[in-house]
Amino acid sequence: MPQKIRKAVFPAAGLGTRFLPATKSSPKEMLPLVDKPLIQYVVEEAVASGIESVIIVTGRDKTTIEDHFDISFELEQLLSERGKEPARKQIRAITEMARISYVRQREALGLGHAIYQARDFCEGEPFAVMLADDIVDAETPALKQMMSVYERFDAPVLGTMQVKGEAISRFGVIDAEEIEPGVFKIKDMVEKPPFHEAPSDLAIIGRYILTPDIFDEISQTKPGAGGEIQITDAMRSLLKKRPFYAVRFEGTRHDAGDKLGFLIATVEFALKRPDLAPDFIEYLRSLKL
Repeated sequence: MPQKIRKAVFPAAGLGTRFLPATKSSPKEMLPLVDKPLIQYVVEEAVASGIESVIIVTGRDKTTIEDHFDISFELEQLLSERGKEPARKQIRAITEMARISYVRQREALGLGHAIYQARDFCEGEPFAVMLADDIVDAETPALKQMMSVYERFDAPVLGTMQVKGEAISRFGVIDAEEIEPGVFKIKDMVEKPPFHEAPSDLAIIGRYILTPDIFDEISQTKPGAGGEIQITDAMRSLLKKRPFYAVRFEGTRHDAGDKLGFLIATVEFALKRPDLAPDFIEYLRSLKL
């Protein structure tokens, strides 16, 4: 019986340059998608999948992330005094959803390097990695779908999706055999290949279930694409020693780290809100597009 996935790592030390100037003083992970920051959606997905403990890998100017998941006595007191008990409970629930700790990545040296900062937190256990700008809208949480595959094969599992055309060059890409609908056994993987060299149209997206032996591989991985320590390169090395699988999960993935993707996600999530959808639909219909 494989060890239960209890912990999740959230790399959040990136500079968020695609959203400058908004991210000059505010972390990308705290950009609001309707009325919740991006990172909260993904922490909620982790908790709904059974994750008990979260570590967020932060960097400079990321203290607002810590503040968001901390208790705010003054705000709660003010809401109570004004009779806004539902809002107070909503704020308190954020602080109680999981055990959250933090570690600092002092230099932005890549995703692999960020994950490596959580090695002590993982304590030899398998763990999930979740990227806050990959928002997945799914009836069954994407991570939970991946966990079911991990439990069957007792091996690392990556989230994947099909990406058509030259956009595939923005992702890690797998070469894999589909062993059952939506489940693949990985034969190889490469980080951000040129379009004509991509081994498939299956991109690795921001959900991973990794085993603790990945840390030894990261420690020996040299800088790759972009001059950074890439987690794809470390996983490719580990693939020579153990099998990897991938899941094309059911649901809609939004690239909220991209301006257009963020706008699309905002519209999609607003339309799912009963308190916003009727007026928002009326407004959209009024536009002369």
